[in-house]
Amino acid sequence: MSRDLLRPTILALGLIIGGAFVGSGFAKARSADRFVTVKGISEREVKADLAIWPIRLVAADDDLTRAHAQLEKSVAQVRQFLQAQNIDTTQIALQDFSVTDAEANQYGGGNRAPRRYIIQQTVVVRSVKPDLVLGASQKVAELVSAGVVLSSGEQYGNGGPTFIFSGLNALKPTMIGEATARARESAEQFARDSHSEVGGIRQASQGVFEILPRDQAQGISEASQIMKTVRVVSTIDYFLTH
Repeated sequence: MSRDLLRPTILALGLIIGGAFVGSGFAKARSADRFVTVKGISEREVKADLAIWPIRLVAADDDLTRAHAQLEKSVAQVRQFLQAQNIDTTQIALQDFSVTDAEANQYGGGNRAPRRYIIQQTVVVRSVKPDLVLGASQKVAELVSAGVVLSSGEQYGNGGPTFIFSGLNALKPTMIGEATARARESAEQFARDSHSEVGGIRQASQGVFEILPRDQAQGISEASQIMKTVRVVSTIDYFLTH
């Protein structure tokens, strides 16, 4: 073979071999990029272990002293009512005391208010026995019948109890493990369907723990329900191998 003919032959062979290596490299890259994204969910039904119930009282009179006496009587009646419901009254607190002089209101437009002085105060009930607080809140009409004037107060929503679950940290390890295991099960099912095998974890993202109302209906808030649902969703990318 002549020298002039040998050079193109060697060059062509080099391109073929180089192309083979490049092709192999792309195949490995594509194989390494094969992964599946799956989600694992873990849920628990839990019960609140703390209740906070703000009871906002109102007293009004043209005489400030009488109005204050009326408010103090209402506070005493609330204490008696709570004791009758077996709620520990040593945990209650008095907050947000305020006095309004209707005649001092420059925006009154000249119309005289029914009562000059309006006194408001909030009795905040805090109990680790939410069942008792729930039962008492359903009998609050007894206070109204006894002459106690109640007001919801804007900062307290509808004035009902707020139920809190404080045991989330104790549930986290188990629930994260469950969510991860369920994500793995989903990945393995996908791998079987695609004739692959599940490899290592490419990326993992633990979702935020949520405390939701057990009965998820419009207008029902989590804070108003004594029974709740705790949920966490984990998102994991698994490599797929042949």
